[in-house]
Amino acid sequence: MSSSAIPVPRYRQPTRRTTELGLCVLALLIGSAGYIQVDLAVLGSIASDTMPVLCALAALLLLAHSATRWLAPYSDPILVPTVAVLNIMGLTMIHRLDLAEAQRAARNGDIAPSPDVYTQLTWTALGIVLFCAVLFVIRDHRGLQRYTYTAMFAGLVLLLLPLVPGIGATINGATLWVRLGPLSFQPGELAKILLTIFFAGYLTVTRDSLALVRTKVLGIEFPRGRDLGPLVVAWFISLGVLVFERDLGTSLLFFGLFVSLLYVATQRRSWLVIGTVLFLSGAALSYLAFGHVRLRVNIWLDPFADESDTGYQIAQSIYGFASGGMFGSGLGQGYPQLVPYAKSDFIMAAMGEELGLVGVMALLLLYGVVVERGLRTAVACRDVFGSLLAAGLSIVIALQVFIVVGGVSRLIPLTGLTTPFLSQGGSSLIANWIAIGLIMRVSDTARRPDIDVVALQEAPTQVVRR
Repeated sequence: MSSSAIPVPRYRQPTRRTTELGLCVLALLIGSAGYIQVDLAVLGSIASDTMPVLCALAALLLLAHSATRWLAPYSDPILVPTVAVLNIMGLTMIHRLDLAEAQRAARNGDIAPSPDVYTQLTWTALGIVLFCAVLFVIRDHRGLQRYTYTAMFAGLVLLLLPLVPGIGATINGATLWVRLGPLSFQPGELAKILLTIFFAGYLTVTRDSLALVRTKVLGIEFPRGRDLGPLVVAWFISLGVLVFERDLGTSLLFFGLFVSLLYVATQRRSWLVIGTVLFLSGAALSYLAFGHVRLRVNIWLDPFADESDTGYQIAQSIYGFASGGMFGSGLGQGYPQLVPYAKSDFIMAAMGEELGLVGVMALLLLYGVVVERGLRTAVACRDVFGSLLAAGLSIVIALQVFIVVGGVSRLIPLTGLTTPFLSQGGSSLIANWIAIGLIMRVSDTARRPDIDVVALQEAPTQVVRR
C-alpha cells in the first residue's frame, strides 16, 4: 500500500474590498456629475472651486476605503459607497442653494454670503475621520458591552445638556442645541448612538426574562408586570424630552428605537402592542396638554389654513414636490430656495423639486439599502449584543428617514429632524458616520472566517491508494 500527498489549495474567504472600491468610484462619478450639472445649469460653466471640492471628496472616499481594507477587511462592501452617494448628493444640493443665494444677493446689490458647502465638506471630512477612528479604536464590538450603563448615563446627559442655562439654545421653538462660543452642536445626535449601545447591552442580559409570558388577552401574549418597567421608563423619558425640549422628533425616535429593539430581542408581538398603546396614549396626552403639539397637528391637518404664517413651511414643501412632478425640473433649474430651511430640515423637498418623484424614490431606495445591509449584518452576527447593536443603529436610520420624509411630505406631523447624510449640519453627519463605522465593525466580526474552520480547511490531506 502506497500513499501520495495531493496538494490542497489554500482556502481564502473573499473580502470584496475591490468591489467596494469600484462602487466608491461609481458613487464619486454619480455625485460629480450632479455637482457639475448644477454649475452648468446655473452658471453656464464649471465653477473654479468645483474641481478642488471633487478632488477632496475623492481623497476622503479613498481614506474611508483604505481604512476598511486595512482595519475591517471582511466588512460589508456596500455600506460605504451607498452612504457616500447620499453624502455627495447632499453636498450637491447645498451647493445648488449656495448659488441661488449668491444670485439673489447680486440682484439686491448685497454681498454674497459665504458658501455653506465648504462647511459641510469640512464636517464630511471630520465624519469620515471619525469613521476611521471607530474602526481603529474598536477592534471588537463586544467590548462595548462593558460600558452599557456608562453609555446610558452619557446618553441621558447629552439629551439633557440643551436644558442647562447658559449653553442651551432654542432654535425654531425646539431646545436642541448647545452653544460653546462660536461653536454649536446638537448633542441628541450623539445621544442616539450611546442609547443604542445601552439598549443593546441591557437587552442582551434581560431578554430572557422580558420574553416570559404570564397572561394572554385576546390571543396576545403579555409579559410579567415587573418586566414592563423598562418600557414605562422609556415612555416617561421620551415624554420628558417632548415636554422640556419641545422635540417631537427625538422623542418619537427614542421610544420607537426601544420598542423595536424589545421586539427584536424577544420576538414577542406583545411588546409592539404595548408600545403602540403607550405611544397613542402619549400622543393624545401631549395633544391635550401642550400647545406646540396641537399647533403641529393642526398644521399637518390643514397647512393651507394659515399658509402665509404657521403653515408656510409645509405649504412651500408641498408646492416644491408638486413642481417637481415625476422627473423633476433638473438640477439647477428649479426654485428650491423658496422652501424655508431647504438646506437642513426640508432638503428632501428641494430634492423633490429638482429630481422629481423618481429622484426621491432613488434616494429612499439608497436609504433602504443602508438599512437592509445593517439588518443583514445583525442577522449574520454570532453574538446577541452585536446583533442588537447593528439592528438598533439600522432602526435609528430607518426611523429618522421615515420621520423626516413623512413630515416634509405631510404624511405625519412635521418634527424637525435632519435627513441622514443629506441635510446640512455637522452633528447629524458626524453621528451618522460613527454609526456606519460601528455597523462596519460588527459586519467585519460577523463575516470574518472562523480560525479553526480555516485551519481545518487548509490542513494537508493524503489520499491512500492500494
